[in-house]
Amino acid sequence: MASSGSAIRKAIGRTLAPALLLRSANAFSAGMAPPAASPAATAGDPHVWLEDVLGEKPLAWVDEVNKKCIEHVGDPKATGAYRRIKSVLDSKEKIPHAFRIGNGDGSRYYNFWQDADHVQGIWRRTSLESYKTKEPEWTTVLDLDALPPPTTGTAKTWVWHGSTLLDEGPDKPADRALIRLSPGGSDADTCREFDLNEERFVDPVSEDGFALPDPAKTRISYRSRDEVLVGTDFGMDGSTLTDSGYPRVVKSWRRGTPIEDAVVVFEGEQDDIAASMYAYHDRGHVHEFQLRSITFYTSKYFYRPLTVDGIAGTTCDEETTPFREVPIPEDAELGTFADMAMVTLRSDFEAPGGVVFGTGSLVTLPMSDLMDGDWTGAVSLFAPTPSRSLSGTTECRDYIILKLLEDVKTRLEFWRFDKSSRKWTRQDGGEDADVPVGQDVSVSPRGRDSSADNALWLFRDGYLVPDTMEMASAEDCCAVTEPVKAKPAMFDADGLIVEQRFAASKDGTKIPYFVMRREDVVMDGGNPVLLDAYGGFEISMTPGYSAGVGAGWLERGGCKVIANIRGGGEYGPGWHQAALKENRYKCFEDMEAVARDLIDSGLTCREKLACIGGSNGGLLVGNLITRPIASRLFGAAVCQVPLLDMKRYSHLLAGASWMGEYGNPDTDDWSFLRRHSPYHLLRHDILGKPEPGDDGVLGGATESTDAGWECPRTLFTTSTRDDRVHPGHARKMVASLLEEAGPGRAPRVLYWENTEGGHGGAADNSQRAYMWALTYNFLAKELGLEE
Repeated sequence: MASSGSAIRKAIGRTLAPALLLRSANAFSAGMAPPAASPAATAGDPHVWLEDVLGEKPLAWVDEVNKKCIEHVGDPKATGAYRRIKSVLDSKEKIPHAFRIGNGDGSRYYNFWQDADHVQGIWRRTSLESYKTKEPEWTTVLDLDALPPPTTGTAKTWVWHGSTLLDEGPDKPADRALIRLSPGGSDADTCREFDLNEERFVDPVSEDGFALPDPAKTRISYRSRDEVLVGTDFGMDGSTLTDSGYPRVVKSWRRGTPIEDAVVVFEGEQDDIAASMYAYHDRGHVHEFQLRSITFYTSKYFYRPLTVDGIAGTTCDEETTPFREVPIPEDAELGTFADMAMVTLRSDFEAPGGVVFGTGSLVTLPMSDLMDGDWTGAVSLFAPTPSRSLSGTTECRDYIILKLLEDVKTRLEFWRFDKSSRKWTRQDGGEDADVPVGQDVSVSPRGRDSSADNALWLFRDGYLVPDTMEMASAEDCCAVTEPVKAKPAMFDADGLIVEQRFAASKDGTKIPYFVMRREDVVMDGGNPVLLDAYGGFEISMTPGYSAGVGAGWLERGGCKVIANIRGGGEYGPGWHQAALKENRYKCFEDMEAVARDLIDSGLTCREKLACIGGSNGGLLVGNLITRPIASRLFGAAVCQVPLLDMKRYSHLLAGASWMGEYGNPDTDDWSFLRRHSPYHLLRHDILGKPEPGDDGVLGGATESTDAGWECPRTLFTTSTRDDRVHPGHARKMVASLLEEAGPGRAPRVLYWENTEGGHGGAADNSQRAYMWALTYNFLAKELGLEE
């Protein structure tokens, strides 16, 4: 829900998650020292010095191992894979996704675009009529390549982090925006106010424009034209941040006043993940929320209703309407639609009056009733089944559109809201409500103001099906559409098929997975296969067109497999919770089951099977190459921007924010975290290195104690600019493999660290092409594919 607190919380969650991919973000940007290492956590760790991200000695080590990596794999820029992937990324035939700003005659469709001519990118606009043509006439609004370069650490380029619009209600123009730019791709970014009419930044001195030039993990949004709500590293000393390095203090900042005079309006707790505050217009109603993100999955909401005149005429600190805590479970998500509350449940909930709503349900009731604890009028718009889950929601003026997954196959469901009766009516979907295996469909409002009308963009794609974009309407459930854009095939998919299979995990749970392969492939165990998964943070791995996978891997004869293992969200919150904390091993067992199934089916063999994963998926890969069973199932691996030292993770950058997912290593949780920490499994179980701590031992031996262990051939990649998952994880693991395991037990370990890119690993198309060409060339070399 675009204007809802739920959407804002989800956006915050995506940023906090190590996916997709501070104490403090500014430790890199401001040259601060790295976090102090506790004696218990680092005793006996000879590689802890590599946690000094910008230290001269660690960077020299990075330079040395980077060179050895390129010497072995070869210069990616000299290969066909680089040229193919770069051409795909720079292609002017990609669909330029655009969304309307403004609702009147002067509205325009805006798009952010990168190609070979616009390396850092441009923000541009056009009319709808022009956008619908094959070659729209674009007007550049902001050219990032024309800006003076950043001067932060190793950053050399700006990375677009998006815009936040001024919203004064449906009858007022959106003529101002807050533009966020990141130096080098870090999560920490800068912010400046932008005039959409004059297409220029608003000067902070002569015109009192809002500006935050120092990179930080900031949360900022308009409350009214002359007031913003901002949470940041006030003073740049960390005192207003949580232990996770995110804003703890929110202030009301009035136009024309220095940030030092901003007034505190909300504070979270020190051990919260973050505190935020936001106000917005919603179909004639105005809502204001305060939010304490206590853990990754629990929050406390505080609410007050406002009026259009009230929010425009009274600043946040002067508003007398009190906030009240919203009486919902702490693990529920909350949004609004007009004056209705939209509550998404992550556990079973018995509402006042005795009605029970199940885990994964979406429930709606009047916001005023919710605040009074009256659930008699509550309606469930969605209730899950063992095979069916709610993947996401989209809203337009009169509709909520539910995106549902049935065994990881998409279906859209439309619900219409009647303002006069405050009733919801389910409407049947059009002919295209269901999609084939390996394909996907989604919708979004055409405008940044989702409440303006019922017009939608309808998107379709699939693993082998290029993106298309159509104009549609929620009023007929997208039954009648107008094609607008279609991406041409970016790789040769002739003869390729997608199939869905299921593997039985160790406990009998059926694990779905998708296989992309040639239809005439011989099942003789000789096919190179790349197995990809994530398995965390309730993130679903759903079908989507990846020209990079196609050009870099499928065209060369490789097979690609996507595993929907537990820890993700493919079957709702329960699927995710099945692999939380002490049950983390379930997602590793799921991967082992899929790998065995691929081998037993004759599609591949151990020598031809590789795994790949990034961020939380990097933790997954780290466990696969150190577990006694998994390490014998894979011949190669790619471990990207990973978590690996689970004793230190909560003390490094944003790590403390993920304790709801993994556990707290400074408590008794270490007894199970120890079994999921690849760095410890390697050094202490496999290699027998001492593991002293305050109590004499950090943990007991695990099943990874294996005298016959040999590391699969592995490429590790990360970024110096990653201020979400500390690059020290990958650095230390590689150092141990190279120096302590040695070539006898780790025959081929390669490492590549980009000096830019943030958690995504790359800052522009050239860097992305380099990273992926290196990855696919490594895999091709190890699994026996030709260039």
